[in-house]
Amino acid sequence: MKVSYIKDRTGESIDLNKLISANSIELNNTKDLDVLIEKIGDAKYVLLGEASHGTHEYYTWRTEISKKLIEQKGFSFIAVEGDWPDCYRLDRYVKNYVDAGKSAFDVLHAFNRWPTWMWANWEIVALAEWLRKHNEKLPKNRKVGFYGLDVYSLWESLEAIIKYLDKKDPKTKHTAVNALKCFEPYSDGEGQSYARATLMVPSICEDEVIDLLLQIRKNMPSYNTDPEAVMSAEQNAQVIVNAERYYRAMVRPGPDSWNIRDHHMVDTLNRLMKFQGTKAKAIVWEHNTHIGDARATDMVREGTVNVGQLVNEQHKDDGVFSIGFGSYKGTVIAGREWGDDMRIMHQPEAIPDSWEFLIHQLDSKDRIVFMSDEIKEQIGRKEFGHRAIGVVYHPQYEHLGNYVPSLMPYRYNAFIYLDKTSALHPLHIKPDGHQMPETFPFGL
Repeated sequence: MKVSYIKDRTGESIDLNKLISANSIELNNTKDLDVLIEKIGDAKYVLLGEASHGTHEYYTWRTEISKKLIEQKGFSFIAVEGDWPDCYRLDRYVKNYVDAGKSAFDVLHAFNRWPTWMWANWEIVALAEWLRKHNEKLPKNRKVGFYGLDVYSLWESLEAIIKYLDKKDPKTKHTAVNALKCFEPYSDGEGQSYARATLMVPSICEDEVIDLLLQIRKNMPSYNTDPEAVMSAEQNAQVIVNAERYYRAMVRPGPDSWNIRDHHMVDTLNRLMKFQGTKAKAIVWEHNTHIGDARATDMVREGTVNVGQLVNEQHKDDGVFSIGFGSYKGTVIAGREWGDDMRIMHQPEAIPDSWEFLIHQLDSKDRIVFMSDEIKEQIGRKEFGHRAIGVVYHPQYEHLGNYVPSLMPYRYNAFIYLDKTSALHPLHIKPDGHQMPETFPFGL
């Protein structure tokens, strides 16, 4: 163990090793999570982060936490940083709907939006099959769901609505087709063509998508055969409205596009909670940059908000518990640019004086750090660099821009530190016979 001292606001030295040790526990197996579950208490919102979108251990530990929350505390659904149409298909599978797919592998392998590895991976296959088995013994209104919160799926949501309306509401289908025709000239790429076009004509398809949403909401009472499918149709229409706004904002400077996206995710979460009823409880899986309160980072100086901030502001009285994740070194799945082939990359040792480096100095062991009043009092106003790896990653340059200045005790309620982590196992790198790779641990 190396001694780590920092200065508090008065200039006094603080023994960080002693402080972290006194407010944390080692994380060796799933039983160690029981202390964390107890700390979560009666919170209705549990936000589970990740420092990258391509790390095996972030997915497996979030899975184990989610299982305990579902089994012991009756949580209603998992909502993730994924597209609504894709995740809704998985939701139908885990609830054993008719014609929902033969296996989680089949459903997830159909996820084709880059970065496919985020949800089309063996780790999510294992979670989905567990959810399906768990749901077998539950009545329909208590089955645990799996939903996507993100805003990117403009064309996929349009296609899903047209398919749904073709059977339920042929008249409104024409409105959906008109909206699709409006976007068709800009269908190449991830909305960039439409975004660039709006620089010349600011609201090309805005009226069409708003009209579609209004018509679906007006006619919803007649779509009464499957309440969840009706909710999904409305959600797809809302995705289209906000995706159009997002792509319109993305080519302009400032925080607007980010804020539209995170507001959309929280609004979706709120709709899901309302749909589930007054006793609903939500588990959210997103990147640390979304679930860690933006007010405790340099994001606040730019006028940027995030899911963690908004959920805390809106639902503090219902209980919100945020858990960040991070590691010292390892490997990770990412691309070198948007749309690049996925590859396993080396994640270098955390830079000196970063949050991950300082915890590593303690004893190089995995642990759960609880952001107690003592930690807030002693280091609450001290900024630490906190690593954030995206789907596009350049390890050799990460010291230049992959560390977010953070007031850690105010960003999360707890932090799970993993000393060495490994890369996720994507489905689209096919193992022989569609079997899980030998490296995939079924237990922790």
